[in-house]
Amino acid sequence: MNIYIDYIIRLSLSLVCGFCLGLERKMRQHTVGIRTLTLLCVSSCLLTIVSGAIASNGIVTGDPARVAAAVITGIGFLGAGAIVNQGLNIRGLTSAAIIFTSAALGVACGAKLYVPVGIVLLFSFLLLLVIGPMERKLFPAEKRKIIRLDFSSNEVDEAAVRKILTDAGIVVFELNTNYDVQSGGLTLIYIGKIPEHMATVELTKKLAELSDIKAVSVDN
Repeated sequence: MNIYIDYIIRLSLSLVCGFCLGLERKMRQHTVGIRTLTLLCVSSCLLTIVSGAIASNGIVTGDPARVAAAVITGIGFLGAGAIVNQGLNIRGLTSAAIIFTSAALGVACGAKLYVPVGIVLLFSFLLLLVIGPMERKLFPAEKRKIIRLDFSSNEVDEAAVRKILTDAGIVVFELNTNYDVQSGGLTLIYIGKIPEHMATVELTKKLAELSDIKAVSVDN
């Protein structure tokens, strides 16, 4: 086979892999999308091709696998940038894993490991499109939020507050209190785990019906 045709096949396959993974992320409205993952996969493939060409031509001596190792090391920084800490919650772990997978597929395409590439791409879509929704249905995601209640007095029925939170399916991890000496007001700050599809507005309305309540806020 002509060497240039071989290069085109490898780079084209890496482009398809990156495009497919990027399309899945874009369909779910994630920041990491088609262009990012496609460029990442193709560039990883190119670096692998370059490392193999340099070694086979005897331009330099050394282990060509070190280039692939350097690619994976560099991808670690890009993956870390995809992870976002939103208050008490962490987002972007799956996108970071897909970034790593895209780079690995690119390296494998550059090394002409076509069968492993096909298997991993199939497994990736199985996990993202089938196992992912199944996991969310069987184990609904729960977010941690901060519930702040400001009262005008220190005579607070904390049991009533707990009942509202418990009835809403909230698991309280921590309770902090703040007493204003000048006004005599009391602030309760709950940190709890809230079901993903819970109606936050309805919860706020119920908490607003408490006696001597001044303000209610539910934040990440």
